[in-house]
Amino acid sequence: MDKNSGQKRAVHYLYPPVEPFDQRMIDMGDGHRIYVEQSGRADGLPVVVVHGGPGGGSSPAMRRYFDPSIYRIVLFDQRGCGRSTPHATVENNTTWHLVADMERIRTDLGIDDWVVFGGSWGATLALVYAQTHPSRTAFLVLRGVFLMTQAELDWFYGGGAGKFWPEPWERFVKLIPDAERENLIEAYHKRLFSGDRGEEIKYARAWASWENALASIHSTGSGGEPPAEYARAFSRLENHYFINHGFLEVDRYILENMDKISHIPGVVVQGRYDMICPPSSAYELCKHWPRAQLRMVRNAGHALSEPGISAELVRVMDQMSKV
Repeated sequence: MDKNSGQKRAVHYLYPPVEPFDQRMIDMGDGHRIYVEQSGRADGLPVVVVHGGPGGGSSPAMRRYFDPSIYRIVLFDQRGCGRSTPHATVENNTTWHLVADMERIRTDLGIDDWVVFGGSWGATLALVYAQTHPSRTAFLVLRGVFLMTQAELDWFYGGGAGKFWPEPWERFVKLIPDAERENLIEAYHKRLFSGDRGEEIKYARAWASWENALASIHSTGSGGEPPAEYARAFSRLENHYFINHGFLEVDRYILENMDKISHIPGVVVQGRYDMICPPSSAYELCKHWPRAQLRMVRNAGHALSEPGISAELVRVMDQMSKV
């Protein structure tokens, strides 16, 4: 999939790597500085890429879903992760801070409106941003939909997914005493924010490994051992958002506010066998969204890098560029 020569390109190939033409840090005025980059065509169709996690950070591979001769590709690292500073911090770090950051980025870059492209938690944030700033959202492209509901958290941290993946689930659970296993998000929170860096990294790796183990349909169940600093930022931020229910007012906040973006067109790309964000969320979202197309990808899981997911996302962006 990554061996694209740059010549005649089949749709399932990603675009060749491109280097940013602009990289900057934006000071948000409350202790956070946000990394932002632009690549592709400076006067092209703007698309902002919203990474997952929370806490996952952006990567150069995320530029490769867009034709650089057509798109102005904007990537940024959300608060506390990637190249944004300070690292792994949860102070002044909520969904509403991130929505405001996105709007600040848009205005600083002089963009009137843009395509918002996000997967997993990135889909959550993309939807909340669009509902807050519908006039600035031209189109939504979402992947592996997560709606930040309690039912979704219960599925992944309450044993639902563990019924399909008992081996990694046991590794994830066994670090927690029996008396605390009724609420694993809370139990891990206590340890991820203990103030003991060694303990935080130990539990951060376990938290991240549980998710990594289920990301791909081709997984063997091994989540590996992620690098310490990445794992600590990813796991602390994700847990911080989950224990606070995404800082949303009600459990089904996104679904209850879909009327605000009912006029905005969008495409939802969903892996049929996504164990992290099951397809029922994408299906229900599209039932509330009259201008959405649901593209269910068979033989695919959650990861952005899944061949079927990548192929469909590139196809969507290529089709949009021809409209």
